[in-house]
Amino acid sequence: MADQMSRQTEDNIRVLEGLEAVRKRPGMYVGGTDSRALHHMIYEVVDNAIDEALAGRCDHIEIVLNADGSVSVNDNGGGIPVGIHKQSNISTLQLVMTTLHAGGKFDSSAYKVSGGLHGVGVSAVNALSDWLISEVRRDGKVYQQTYRRGVPQTPVEVVRGMEPDEETGTRHTFLPDFTIMDHLDFSFSTLAQRLREMAFVTRGVTIALRDDRAGVIPHEMTFYFEGGIRSFVRYLNRNRKALHEPVYVEREVEIEAVDNGRESFTVGIEVAFQYTDSSTTTELYFANTILTPDGGSHQAGLRAAITRTINLYARKAGLLKEKDPNFSSNDTLEGLTCIVSVKHPDPQFESQTKVKLMNPEVQGAVSQVTSEAYMEFLEVNSRDARRIVEQCMTSMRARDAAKKARDLVRRGANLLENTTLPGKLADCSDQDPTHSELYIVEGDSAGGSAKQGRDRHFQAILPLRGKILNTERARLNKILDNNEVKALISALGVGIGDDFNLDGLRYGRVIIMTDADVDGAHIRTLLLTFFFRYMTPLITNGHLYIAQPPLYLIGAGRNKHYAYTEDQREEIIKTLKNPERVSIQRYKGLGEMNPEQLWETTMDPANRTLLQVTIEDAAEADRVFDMLMGSSVPPRRRFITTHAKRATLDV
Repeated sequence: MADQMSRQTEDNIRVLEGLEAVRKRPGMYVGGTDSRALHHMIYEVVDNAIDEALAGRCDHIEIVLNADGSVSVNDNGGGIPVGIHKQSNISTLQLVMTTLHAGGKFDSSAYKVSGGLHGVGVSAVNALSDWLISEVRRDGKVYQQTYRRGVPQTPVEVVRGMEPDEETGTRHTFLPDFTIMDHLDFSFSTLAQRLREMAFVTRGVTIALRDDRAGVIPHEMTFYFEGGIRSFVRYLNRNRKALHEPVYVEREVEIEAVDNGRESFTVGIEVAFQYTDSSTTTELYFANTILTPDGGSHQAGLRAAITRTINLYARKAGLLKEKDPNFSSNDTLEGLTCIVSVKHPDPQFESQTKVKLMNPEVQGAVSQVTSEAYMEFLEVNSRDARRIVEQCMTSMRARDAAKKARDLVRRGANLLENTTLPGKLADCSDQDPTHSELYIVEGDSAGGSAKQGRDRHFQAILPLRGKILNTERARLNKILDNNEVKALISALGVGIGDDFNLDGLRYGRVIIMTDADVDGAHIRTLLLTFFFRYMTPLITNGHLYIAQPPLYLIGAGRNKHYAYTEDQREEIIKTLKNPERVSIQRYKGLGEMNPEQLWETTMDPANRTLLQVTIEDAAEADRVFDMLMGSSVPPRRRFITTHAKRATLDV
């Protein structure tokens, strides 16, 4: 029988009124309270302005990061209606800003296509803001209403008349409520990447971003692209060698009515793709200008069309013989950069954060449009077609070789006990992945200190000898020949490539621990490249970390202090009574620390600092890894020249 004290009664049932539900469970509406959710608040407001652009009423959007930490989003659209709403008997502006599931997107006569669907976005932002001011310019007047944590503080009132040359539109200015959201700053670069994507997908619309927090001279960027997603593909491939000009198609597909009461409707399909000599695949999928990072039906349609079409053409042209197997999707996607943008009158997303498109009819529409355009391109451009088929052939051979290599790895049950490996795994006794962690350390010296200093119950150590292979420039079959990589794969237990399965992960935290010098930074970058290219779910699911060992040991008599940065070293010295009698040791490598020091500074969960590796923007991460670690030298030289003055020299 249940404990009488813990039984649910009528008094335990609560009804959350107004926007209270958003403040109680922000994860349902903006995806959480972290940095990503904080930026998502801006995206929700910008999405409304983009919807105005899709309706043909707006061609300029401005986002300003204000000096007081607030954000302003201004557009030159039609302006939110301000008159009294017949059903609710309050101003329509107040209704939209304070009521969930209220908006103009439910009526197709106002918006044929829109990203906002549920009438939740801007009201959720209002609920999660310490304060918000809405300003509407329409009907020759400027209207304004102020809110605090979603509650109106003033009525909708006319503050002035519009100037003769002033455009209609809406401006929202808000300060996030940091009693709910994590107290973090907005990132100019994160916003710039997202707004650049929006400008590419919404061609002909100017999107301006300004940062007034920087000081006297604001940091500004403006995005405007006539070429749309075709230009976007060129932008993503600017550091790679393209095999051909981008394939581009834009078409509207009529979806016939079915026996469920719905009328026929039109879906706009826009596809652009291009093959490069890279071995990586870059895919971006948009639905009503909103990026869907988890793909969905438009992704399935594109992938099926690419693979089916190249196989049909290769057979027809005699490039694939009768005895040859068909190319798999892995073969046909290698080296492909593709963007799909779908305009749907009634898109169905997986959640309010809109990470995945669910409409089944979109798969067939995208597949049909892509197949027709791709086959036409291949038949007209036979030389480019041959290059693409040859790349698929190379990929297929490499995949077969990688499969054989993976089979060898799989058969080597005691691979980590093999004496030919560069370092042996010192495993932990706890086999529960939620408790255990793996330290990947640089060299035998650091590995020895780490093995002695660790807590053997939950900390495993894997030393790597030297620098691992640069996986950005090698195919999978070559990567699997590398001893350090094989040791990593076996230690983690997740496999690689087609065999990757996160369920097999043996350690909940995978921690890269390298020396605080140039070589250590290079090894860390090589490992990050490997994880990003071949074990991305390890990062996206929050399992990858970077250890932060101290740079200095500062001794003052019997007391010792650790400094992790140059500034921290100076601050510690200033606090000491006799700074002239202080001893300072600069750690060049982890091996210089004794096991006790390594434990108390870098491995003890009570004292250590770990940086969690995340992917804020997959397209930008892909570009940076390609630029820094790829085979093309000029982009890397430009990057080094541009940022030389900011470099920390290890001399």
